[in-house]
Formats: sequence, structure tokens, C-alpha cells
Amino acid sequence: MLASLAQRTSLRYGSLLAVLATGLLLGWISEASAYRPFNGTDAAVADPNEVEIEFQPVGALTQDSDKSLVGPWAVLNIGFENRWEAVFEGKGIIPASPGGAFEIADPGISLKHVLVPGSLQDQTGPSIATEFGVLLPEVNGERGVGATLQGIISQRWDWGTIHFNLAASLTREHNGDLFTSLIIEGPSKWTVRPVAEIFYEDEVNQAHTLSGLIGAIWQVNDKLSFDIGFRHALTKGHPVDEIRVGTTFGFPLKPMAAARQHN
Repeated sequence: MLASLAQRTSLRYGSLLAVLATGLLLGWISEASAYRPFNGTDAAVADPNEVEIEFQPVGALTQDSDKSLVGPWAVLNIGFENRWEAVFEGKGIIPASPGGAFEIADPGISLKHVLVPGSLQDQTGPSIATEFGVLLPEVNGERGVGATLQGIISQRWDWGTIHFNLAASLTREHNGDLFTSLIIEGPSKWTVRPVAEIFYEDEVNQAHTLSGLIGAIWQVNDKLSFDIGFRHALTKGHPVDEIRVGTTFGFPLKPMAAARQHN
């Protein structure tokens, strides 16, 4: 029985990985992101002609008595000139119970722009950015299309960094949604820095969530980091617990750079 369950889970995971990879590839060809391991983000974008990938192979999610695997969870960031970035995002949800259908949740496409360069861009004062985009239909989830608009302020000091997020969205079910998040990080010069986040989300007349996360980021170098986070939340008074483990890595997009040099 356990072998059969493992086989079914493996098949669902393989199918999910293929579907998610295809979705990201289609987004690449045709053309609300997070900053690992948080729900909010920072007021920074990928460098021009550079790709940054935030990836979680698998995590764990418990909502009341329901248990699920969360993964793969991928965010693809592509940097452009003048402090712009394109963002493609999606994650898989695999129910632990036999017979549960996998879900591709929270797919979206957005643009992010640093309005005011600041401490995150090695300048003085706060960094200020905005992000806006489209919430795409989910697979085996909400079928509608939504939209989101977000403002981000980040400030870095010697002792640590703070990121403040405020977002307004129209959900896929066409309900209003308000989200605010505060992220606190330890000193950026530390190889392993502690991190924390608290956020509040209110889907108007539907549900509200209060969430807290603690974790750590291991910064290997400027282009590679690993992260872990433990999140506890209350949604409609019901507990939600989540474990997040992932990595962020970047590399130059050579075809774009070569085309630019040729021109």
C-alpha cells in the first residue's frame, strides 16, 4: 500500500513538474512575485540581461488536518534596462492523501520597476519600487483572471534590512484583496543571516490571514543563496503551518547581451 501511494505521488509530481515547466517555457516564448522565503518582496530587480530564478523543489503545507506538498515552486525574473524586470511565477500543490488532484497555484506574470534607487542599489536612502501584473487561471483551482498592484519600500543599514509591502488586488474570483507585509533581515554582510516576516491579508468579505515566518538565508555569493523558512498563520481562525526550503540563483542571458553588443 505504501509503495502504491509512493508510486502515485511520484507520478503526480512528475506530471506536475512537466506541466509547470511547459507553462514557464510558454511564458518565456510569449514574452504578485515573492522574495524567498517570504510572501512579500524587496525593492530590487535583476540586473539588465540577467536571469534570476527562485526555486523550491518541495515544501510542506498543513491546513487543519489537510496535508500537501508544495513544489515545484518557481519564480523566473528577467532583468531589463532602466531598472525593469519581468516576472513569471507558479507553484505546484500535491495533496498527500491518495486520489487528490495536483494543482498549479498562483500562476502570474508581472512587471517590476525600481522607481527610486536607494540602499539596495548601493545608493543612499530607501529603495522604492512598484510591481503590477496579471493573475492567471490555476490548474484544478480558481479559473478566473485577476490583477495586482504593489508598492515596496526597502532600507538597508549595517545592522539589517527592512522591506515594507503594500498591495491591492482583484482576485481570480473578482474579490478585492489587500495585503501588507513587513520583512526584517539580519546584516547583509553575514554569510548566514536570520530573517522574519509578518503579513496580514484581507480578501474583502471573504477571509483574512495573519501570518508569521522565521527563517534564515545562506548567501553563498552574489548569484547564489539557499533559504529555509517556517511559517504559521491563522486563516478564518484556522491554523496553517508551512515549511519552505529553496534556492535563488542568477546567470547572464547571453543571447540578449550579444544582440545588444551587435547593435
